[in-house]
Amino acid sequence: MNTPSALARTPLYDWHCANGGRMIDFAGWSMPVQYGSIMDEHNTTRSAVGITDISHMGRLRFEGPGAAVFLAELLTRRVADMALGQVRYSLVTNEAGGILDDVLVGYYHNSYGQPYYVLVVNASNRLKIVKWIQDHLSEERANKPGEEILFTDVTSLWAMFAIQGPMSVELLQPLVDEDLAMMKYYRGAQAQILHPRAQRQGGIVSRTGYTGEDGFELSVGATVATAVWEALLEQGKSLGVLPTGLGCRDTLRLEAGMPLYGHELSESINPIEAGLTFACHLVGYDFPGRDALLAIKDKPLSRVRIGLESTGRRVAREGAAILLNDQKIGEVTSGTFSPTLQRPIAMGYIGAEHAEVGREVLLDIRGRKESARIVELPFYSRQKKGK
Repeated sequence: MNTPSALARTPLYDWHCANGGRMIDFAGWSMPVQYGSIMDEHNTTRSAVGITDISHMGRLRFEGPGAAVFLAELLTRRVADMALGQVRYSLVTNEAGGILDDVLVGYYHNSYGQPYYVLVVNASNRLKIVKWIQDHLSEERANKPGEEILFTDVTSLWAMFAIQGPMSVELLQPLVDEDLAMMKYYRGAQAQILHPRAQRQGGIVSRTGYTGEDGFELSVGATVATAVWEALLEQGKSLGVLPTGLGCRDTLRLEAGMPLYGHELSESINPIEAGLTFACHLVGYDFPGRDALLAIKDKPLSRVRIGLESTGRRVAREGAAILLNDQKIGEVTSGTFSPTLQRPIAMGYIGAEHAEVGREVLLDIRGRKESARIVELPFYSRQKKGK
């Protein structure tokens, strides 16, 4: 998938290059950051529908009678009680409780009724998480009679698209055999892809996303990925669909207050200070870092993740100091100009004693101080339609 001299490529690489994709190095992959205007791609996702190639995300598959227990002992979230088709946001933590990655785990049955789990991990962390799994999955454990576990990295075999926006059901429904309007959030299914050039291959569709909008994530075989992608664009012409790059994916997730690994999440940040306590089930299976998190949760927090809105027009980027009375109380982890709110926004960490919503602070932006105030997350929340 990758060599020291070349970036990895998704199955859509040639399409991106031929259709105006501005390609960048993202976590060792050649990915489109935009096709036209990031602002247009962002606003189209908020108002209609956009599709993003997210095939660089790692996809790890677990099968066998021991898979559920193994994942329960690996992840911070319960797995054994998941219903068929359920998807959960979870974390992988180290022994000190630091975050190795944030992931989605889905539970499905194949066409023969055999259960399996799919773990979707960040592209930048895939090799690290694969090694973490291998270190915890000994040959003896994997082959224990009656509790066998088959672990496979299927990233290169599949493409993955994010189909996001209020018209995502209308766009995707003609191409899959699942009733998408009835699919609940954080649910998914193994589906048939109905486009003729897809040769009726199976795929996985889930009502999940990273934009704050309604939408789906669709996994299809790498060999039919371009055909399905082009069919989505053709199907969506009347809806105003646009292909969207990683640039607007970042502005969308930031407006939605969603953390990004390497910014709001890292091995030196624990889930409790990150505001992700809901993703940690500390009673039950013993996963790496559980004891550390049990100790942390009963102590006062030294820092917490917050949202910031600036009063000026300058954007505070990662690393900008957050000041109170000319004293540094924290640091920005992500910042952008919000196309939806038409003002600069940021997330960061500050001392917990200063984290009162509404507090006025200063941001040191390249040596110049800008006024800002602490606000509740998320910055943007869509109007939900009965789901």
